Amino acid sequence: MSENERQHDKGGEESHGQFISAIYRHMQVLISAEVAPFRIGSGQYIFLMATAFRQPVTQKELSETLLIDKTTTAKAIAKLEAEGYVRREANPADNRYQLLYLTDEGREVVPKVQEALARVKNKTRKGIGDEEYDLLLRLLKIVLRNLTEKEEMEG
Repeated sequence: MSENERQHDKGGEESHGQFISAIYRHMQVLISAEVAPFRIGSGQYIFLMATAFRQPVTQKELSETLLIDKTTTAKAIAKLEAEGYVRREANPADNRYQLLYLTDEGREVVPKVQEALARVKNKTRKGIGDEEYDLLLRLLKIVLRNLTEKEEMEG
C-alpha cells in the first residue's frame, strides 16, 4: 500500500465520495424545484437537453453518451414523450431503432430549462474562480474515468 493510500485509508477521514454524493443530492433538489413548472423531473432534464443538442439521436446513443443504463433512459424518454417534449420516428437506416427529436413544445421549453440549470450552476460556482472550476471539472473527469474504464488484465 502506498503512503498516499495509507493516509486516505483511515475510517474517519473525509472522502471525495461523500462530498460528491451530498452535492448530487442537493443539486437534484434544487434542479427538481427549478424544472417542476415544466412538468420535468430532475431525472428527465438531462435527457431533454441531450436530445436537444444531439437530435436526431437514439435511446441507445443517449444511454452511452450519458453513461446511464438503458432502462432508466427508456423511462425518462417515455415521460418526456408523454409530456409532449420528445417524439420518436423510425430510423430509416436501421428500423430496429427509433430516432428521437424535440417537438415544438420541447424546443420552446429547452431555453427555459437551460436558464433554470444556469441558476443552479451559478449557485454552485459562488466563490470559485474560472481556473479553480476548470480544475474541479478535470479532476472529476479523472475520477469518473477511473471508475468507468475496464480493469486491465493482470498477467
